Amino acid sequence: MTAHHDIVALGQRIGQSIIGQDAMVERLLLGLLANGHLLVEGLPGLAKTRAIKSLAKNLQSELSRVQFTPDLLPADITGSDIYFSEGGKGEFKFQQGPIFANLILADEINRAPAKVQSALLEAMEERQVTVGGTSYPLPDLFMVMATQNPIEQEGTYPLPEAQLDRFLMHVEVGYPDEKSEAAIMRLNRQEENSSHNQSQTTKPTRLDPQAIFDARTQIGAVTMAEPVENYIVALVFATRYPARFDKDLATLLQVGASPRGAISLDKVSRSYAWLKGRDYVTPDDVKAVVHDIFRHRLILSYEAHASNTAADQVIDRIIELVAVS
Repeated sequence: MTAHHDIVALGQRIGQSIIGQDAMVERLLLGLLANGHLLVEGLPGLAKTRAIKSLAKNLQSELSRVQFTPDLLPADITGSDIYFSEGGKGEFKFQQGPIFANLILADEINRAPAKVQSALLEAMEERQVTVGGTSYPLPDLFMVMATQNPIEQEGTYPLPEAQLDRFLMHVEVGYPDEKSEAAIMRLNRQEENSSHNQSQTTKPTRLDPQAIFDARTQIGAVTMAEPVENYIVALVFATRYPARFDKDLATLLQVGASPRGAISLDKVSRSYAWLKGRDYVTPDDVKAVVHDIFRHRLILSYEAHASNTAADQVIDRIIELVAVS
């Protein structure tokens, strides 16, 4: 079987337990394929935690769940040097923290203070942690999925722009439709019955992480024509210099996407094209993922906030104004 077949099958297995959230499952796969981190925002109970647990269940990987709270310390994530005494001699040994897993669920990430955020920032960007002056590398397969609640803001610490920019995608999760809601209830009943009858439960097939690395190699060979490259650049520059495209758009944007945004849009567009079974990128592939790439990288103006204009609406307008060259 090919890496593409394995990844598609992985998504299908995850989708069987995450009903009505196909877009989130697809973004989870894109994060793995593009070797980036996800910031997932949605109301409680929308299967955010269940999604990454399902991924870990179907992938040969270790999952760590960290509940972010105001009293969390950096050492609670990275680990710390512990003093051991044996035979009258003592020494400090490094005790690894939960960050050394393959998949990290940072639950309610915006509830932790700045020192914890800075420790997580090094892990996300440098793929290492530094404790006591010594750096420790993280696993080759490493992804952070951070969640936050869009409505309950008491006791939260807004994420700094530098950290937001490190997230590959900002995924918004909405309610499932009526048909999916009924299927979710049936699935929950089925799982409860299965838990009472352990003899009928079967262990899921767990994918070898090598399939992820093979897929990344193939994605590196996906072709992006110069017009599509120019289209990505034009989209990014429309966020930075909106007055070139539309005067009304200029009143809505204060700060545009960084070069990291262009790099992310390139990586995720190629991953999306590969996932759809193609070895080349089309402008539609770029449009399919641009909201998730730009959503957290645009700083809207006071006028935008005053008129209740969301980032997605601004991105929609940019897509309308920017043509493929």
